[in-house]
Formats: sequence, structure tokens, C-alpha cells
Amino acid sequence: MKTILMTGAAGFIEWKTVEESLKRGYKVIGIDNMNDYYDVRLKEYRLDQLNKLDGFRFYKEDIEKLEVLRKVFEENQIDAVMNLAARAGVRYSLENPFVYMSTNAIGTLNLLECCRQFGIKKFILASTSSIYAGAPMPFKEDLPVNTPISPYAASKKAAEAMCYAYHYLYGIDVTILRYFTVYGPAGRPDMSIFRFIKWIDEGKSVEIFGDGRQSRDFTYIDDIADGTIKALRPTGYEIINLGNNHPNELRYALELIEKYLGKKANIVYKPFHKADLKATCADIKKAKEILDWQPMVSLEEGIKRTLNWHKENRSWLKDVVI
Repeated sequence: MKTILMTGAAGFIEWKTVEESLKRGYKVIGIDNMNDYYDVRLKEYRLDQLNKLDGFRFYKEDIEKLEVLRKVFEENQIDAVMNLAARAGVRYSLENPFVYMSTNAIGTLNLLECCRQFGIKKFILASTSSIYAGAPMPFKEDLPVNTPISPYAASKKAAEAMCYAYHYLYGIDVTILRYFTVYGPAGRPDMSIFRFIKWIDEGKSVEIFGDGRQSRDFTYIDDIADGTIKALRPTGYEIINLGNNHPNELRYALELIEKYLGKKANIVYKPFHKADLKATCADIKKAKEILDWQPMVSLEEGIKRTLNWHKENRSWLKDVVI
């Protein structure tokens, strides 16, 4: 049985990936500093679900602290590292760029250094479709991505570069996964699907930046978790897109939520944010060939599942701040 070190374990993607890893027979060592970038009640909910499962051990620690990480590595026999912890979100990175570089770049460096010191040969990094700004679609992994338009994307580019250096110098097997607009139950409250559902359900105004025609390659959380676990296989050094390969306009996602909730949205349009991308679409040929992965859940089905979870948890979600 292999043991995975999962950073950001109480995060959205991490929570589902830990849960699915445990189902597949892995042991998981989770690390999360439980910061309040968004309402911590969601992180506490996810962590509570994980703590009920066998094979999971949790450390409330910060990947920015190298000596703390060394202690975790010393106390556990770790076979692979999934570095999914990150300061996420394009817009907030403009307000506090320093914390993005500290967590996303320095945190990644700390983990890679521990892998070198403790002889761990498999490393997975969660990266982002935001890194493709200005590139032609569909986004392919071999496109030049040298012009990030947000500190968030720049910090992820820095992390990717450090991963290659450690692969080249020390032979660490690295798989970099570029995620495309992940959504689903217990998602991040700063993401559009979570916000739209909550605002419409509670009869509040729905804020849209731009005209709603911007498109996203919405990818359901279960598909992302499956692809992330499949990336544990040896790849040498690869960058692989995990996306739906079927972009939809933001306003279509909104229409689905209205339809399934049986409520109409009161939309307030705001100026398009210059750090956002107009559209995203993943080329997933490499994911199919290397990981034997492809998305299985449509946007329609994914929103239905997300709404069902929301309805089941209304009693405490009403207090979540977004």
C-alpha cells in the first residue's frame, strides 16, 4: 500500500482526491494550514468528512515552513507527494501577490527539497489553465506560456519551472496537472457555480463580470480527482491538461442553475476584469494517451449533483460568507 502526502488536504480538489485515494487503497498524510482565504467552515466540513475515514492522518501545518515539513517527512514513510495546496484565485492575487509567491512557489520548492532529501521520486503539482493567457485555443501543453497576466498565474509558472529543475537535477518523476475551472459539491465559494447557486437560492443579486458570454471548460470534481490519482503513474516529466474539452458560456451555466432550482436570477453586470481569461478550452489528448483519462460528467449532470448537495446542506451554507 502506497502512502501519499497531500498538501492542502481540506481544500476543494484535495478533499475529493484524498477521499477517492483512500477508496483505492492508498494511505494519505494530509497537510493544511486551514487559512481563512475563504470561509473556513467549508474547509472544516471537508476535513470532518476525511477524519471519519480509515487511512488518513492530518497535520495542521504550513508548506511555507521547511523545518515543519521535514518533521512530517521524518515521521512518515511517504511514497509520493501531491502538491495541490495553493493560494488560488486570479483577482485576489492582484491584492496580495506576495502570499501567492510564498505559498505557490516557495511552498513547492520546500516540498521538492524534502523529496530530494528523503529520496521520494514521485511529485504531482496542481497548476492552472490561467497560465495559458493569450495562447490560441484549444490550449495545448506545448504552447509557450511566458506571458502570465496575473500574479496567480505567474506564481504557478514559477512552481512549474522549479519542478522541471528538480526533475532534471535529481531524477524526480514529475507530473504537472493544469486544471480547468473545477466545480462541484463543497466547492470554493469564490468560484462562479457556488456563488450563483447560493445567490439565486437566497434571492440575492447575481454578479457577473462582463456580459456572461465568456466561456469556461467547466470540469466536475470527481473527474479531476480521478485524473489526479491516475497521474501517480511514472511519466518522467509531463505537463498534462485536465479539462472537460467542452467549454460552455457562463450564462448557460447560470441558466441550468435557474432551471434546476426553479428560480430566476436577478443579474447585475459589472465590468470584465482584465486579469480574467475570455475563454478556456483544454486539449486533453495527452491525458487520454498517458493517463488513460477523460471526463465523464457533463455540465448538466454536474450542476444537478452540486445543487443536490447544496439543498442537503442549506442549514449551514446559509451562513457561509462569499
